[in-house]
Amino acid sequence: MITEASSYLFNATRGRVHFRSVKILIPPTWKDASYEKPKHETYEKADVIVADPYWKYGDDPYTLQHEACGKMGKYIHFTPNFLVNDYLMDIYGSRGRAFVHEWAHLRWGVFDEYDTDRPFYVTGKNQVKVTRCSSDLTGIYVCEKNSCTDGSCVINKLSGLFKEGCAFIPERNQTAVSSIMYMQSLSSVAEFCNEHNHNREAPNLQNRMCDYRSTWEVIKNSTDFENNPPLTNSSLITPPSFSLLQKRDRVICLVLDVSKTIAGGSWINRLHQAAELYLLQIVEENSYVGIVTFSDRGEIKTHVLQIVGDDARKQLASYLPTAPGRDRANVCAGLQLAHEVIRKKEGNLYGSEIILVTGGQDNSTSRCFSEMVNSGSIIHTITVGSSAAKEIEHFSKETGGLKYFVPERLDFSDLLDVFTGILSGSGDTFNQSVQIESASESIGGYKQLRRAVTIDSTVGRETFFVATWQAAEPPEINLVDPNGKSYTSKDFVFDSVFHVARLRIPGTAEAGEWTYTLTNVHLAPQVLTMTVTSRAANSTIPPVAVKTHMSKDINYYPSAMVVYVQVSHGFSPVLGASVTAVISPENGDPISLELLDNGAGSDIVKNDGIYSKYLFSFPGNGRYSLKAHVQANRTIMPQTAMLWSHAMYIPGYVENGKLKMNPSRPPVIKSDIQVRRGGFRRTAVGGSFIISAVPMGPHADVFPPCKIIDLVARIEDDKVILSWTAPGNDFDKGQAASYEIRISESPLELRDSFYNTTLVNTSTLSPRRAGCKEIFAFKPEAFTTGNITITYVAMRAVDDVFLHSELSNIAQAVKFVPSMVYPTSNMELSFSTILLLVFGLLTVVCLTVSTTLCLVKKKKTLSENAAKLL
Repeated sequence: MITEASSYLFNATRGRVHFRSVKILIPPTWKDASYEKPKHETYEKADVIVADPYWKYGDDPYTLQHEACGKMGKYIHFTPNFLVNDYLMDIYGSRGRAFVHEWAHLRWGVFDEYDTDRPFYVTGKNQVKVTRCSSDLTGIYVCEKNSCTDGSCVINKLSGLFKEGCAFIPERNQTAVSSIMYMQSLSSVAEFCNEHNHNREAPNLQNRMCDYRSTWEVIKNSTDFENNPPLTNSSLITPPSFSLLQKRDRVICLVLDVSKTIAGGSWINRLHQAAELYLLQIVEENSYVGIVTFSDRGEIKTHVLQIVGDDARKQLASYLPTAPGRDRANVCAGLQLAHEVIRKKEGNLYGSEIILVTGGQDNSTSRCFSEMVNSGSIIHTITVGSSAAKEIEHFSKETGGLKYFVPERLDFSDLLDVFTGILSGSGDTFNQSVQIESASESIGGYKQLRRAVTIDSTVGRETFFVATWQAAEPPEINLVDPNGKSYTSKDFVFDSVFHVARLRIPGTAEAGEWTYTLTNVHLAPQVLTMTVTSRAANSTIPPVAVKTHMSKDINYYPSAMVVYVQVSHGFSPVLGASVTAVISPENGDPISLELLDNGAGSDIVKNDGIYSKYLFSFPGNGRYSLKAHVQANRTIMPQTAMLWSHAMYIPGYVENGKLKMNPSRPPVIKSDIQVRRGGFRRTAVGGSFIISAVPMGPHADVFPPCKIIDLVARIEDDKVILSWTAPGNDFDKGQAASYEIRISESPLELRDSFYNTTLVNTSTLSPRRAGCKEIFAFKPEAFTTGNITITYVAMRAVDDVFLHSELSNIAQAVKFVPSMVYPTSNMELSFSTILLLVFGLLTVVCLTVSTTLCLVKKKKTLSENAAKLL
């Protein structure tokens, strides 16, 4: 597949891009065939994932895209069935071509040039056309018998479009060479649509998301093409090389900073709590773990031990530090000892993991940086407080590790939460820990921390409730399960030295609402925390998963960032959840944001299970941490509709004058849809990020309203009806001051010369608060060509200091005016053309060069796929 794709991509990008090397990660459960060991490659970071579809409705290859035009996607998903069964090539084309289609989504952020919701449109010349690019592609229109309301493929007199059930069947043999983002399966298609043949009338996602730019215009603006002149001789490129890699044992070394440079006298206490939670509850069974501590010099606390059962976990936890070291931190000393520990087990460092926790002031990390980065180890970094060396995150960036930040407020649960996020990147969700609850609050004397937490049916195995406190005596604990059974303090295992109480629920925890109460038995207030973790209940049903990240690792004021939280069940997005992101700076109070999946503002795709929000106001410079809380208190049904950016399911072809239909797309099997009652709850941590250039003291408003991305236009009677989601005064917060709406006959004129187009009177339009739905109607000057009125509309929001948003997406409104005199039949299908496919008759469709349709003599035999042209 990839060898074919490399050559196809080289030609499609006009001699600029091909695949040089590919690494394939073999599942660890497959029989060992002496594959190479991976260095930094993991399932979680793969460009392409091969896995079964969660919903059994087909094998469409697709790419998960959640950012704007020109931005990289998350991953491509192929099913095993797509890769091994050749009959699917009739539906999607050759695998290499399908791969290039998806790669353009993933790498260059372009979108599909077809649209399943609007497969046809009416042009300004009163013609029904297929939503496609380029418009040179030829074929016929047929009606699939089971989906047509009246058994025939006819035009709706009100809309001018075909009624539901009509399909465009392409000619297998074409002369058109584009486009790969429409129908790469056709043998003649070898190029992306460019500025010369791009179909700007088509109501597809590429036009909507990329401001009517062609796919090639977007692609060639990628940094991949900077200083990359085309090769004129294709013989100079070689086929890609392939490396087969397989992760074996997971080998981890904890490298813990015990120096006195970390602020707060309770550092060792909190470090012990968090590392113990990781060893007892989080790290996966059968992993190998060693422990190193360091201050001015390093110390090996234990060489690697394999985690096989609870006794091994407790033995490892007994080696955790209990007292602080010296005043200075020497990060390199700790890392070099970690290499020694790992080499004693493995012989080399490839694929091993180091978890580095430090807050010490060490400016000498450059001494060992090159050695560590080139060793083959993955280094996860946890920086604590504002004093940690600024270079620490470079270790994780260069080795593919995770990076976290914990503010100096060590009396909260931040460090516990960070350790719960360090999971194996193997994709084995059955054995990975899931954090359900993270609660921390300062509780007054004799007051209570009382919360309800939902344990859903996808988890429940190895469920732990862990409480921590600050005072000398522990709080009183009461826990009630969904059936009313109570657990009290005497059921918990207490550690009075490190202020931890832990309860493991026997067997599988009951699904439903659990209620816990922590009572502060002291007069003085103290911070109480409760952390709940669990694992998947069933190896065949993945747990509801939450992942969170920022749009950038480093940001410069006043540029805005976007917070993303993905909520999924397997590969299916989960909708209707309540999602809150908490962003904590080095100094100052945390910022709380409510995230939405509404297809407006920062949220590019509605109902894809990826919730988002702009972050633009920062209390200061430095490191920031990210945490997400997700909950749903009602029945949750994952989204089953096809996501964007998937290869088209071709219904059939016309070949040598004969209609050859592919099998119908398999329907969603309702019995496969898991409906979970009672909702769920999750907590997830995201990577740290750095903010720079924030001015000191009060500063002017520099934040405009966010871009409107969901503008929709339609025509009713003689009015254009617009609808969109209101932006804010500052991005998606607050309330804009006014709107500027303009119209034109040309989308390019709106895009390139917005001020030269016709202004709409909006004196009666007052913006609503951000997130509200806006509706506005106006009567434009008639743009009439024949019997069709086409109006293009775009708008900008203006705030109270006259800052303008970016130009919105450009919406198209079409009003069909029925003709009194019906034109004769032609291939472009004007209103009077009716194309019928009557199942039960067999007719041959003849297409001449001049696109004249002729009716061939009926055959005597009957066939299921018969066609009749009138």
